[in-house]
Amino acid sequence: MAATGTATDHESVARAVLERRIAMREHSRAELAQALAAKDVPRTVAETLLDRFTEVGLIDDERFARAWVESRQRSKGAARAVLAVELRRKGIDEELVGDVLADLDPEDERAAAHRLVRRKLRSVQGLDQSAQIRRLAGMLARKGYPAQVAFDVVRAELEAEREPLDSM
Repeated sequence: MAATGTATDHESVARAVLERRIAMREHSRAELAQALAAKDVPRTVAETLLDRFTEVGLIDDERFARAWVESRQRSKGAARAVLAVELRRKGIDEELVGDVLADLDPEDERAAAHRLVRRKLRSVQGLDQSAQIRRLAGMLARKGYPAQVAFDVVRAELEAEREPLDSM
């Protein structure tokens, strides 16, 4: 559907959309372009404003990607594979996805996996060991952890859980 109105109207709508969204949180350029398209802002007006906002540093895909990764790791314990998919969905180009994820420390990722398993252990306590392993490893797999890491972390946490009982 073609938008009606003057270029000034489109520009003021676009500015308002961009300013409101940027004030809430970081966004990728692609996300903001989609928001402008949804408001029927002509592509030329949208590109001009997106370029201007990028020039002055209000839109920065690298800053967005790093903030997204840090937030998703902290809040959800997401691993590299899931983070890569999410960043691509947000319109971040492949090279930048690789650069941002290359900075992740594998030990931090493993520590996050341990925290996730410890948090989930109570909910699987009444199950037999094979069911516990399946559920805990499955939870880590859904968060993007490689199978070997998932099984190593689950085994280590289940052994650590049993050690206090063995010492009694």
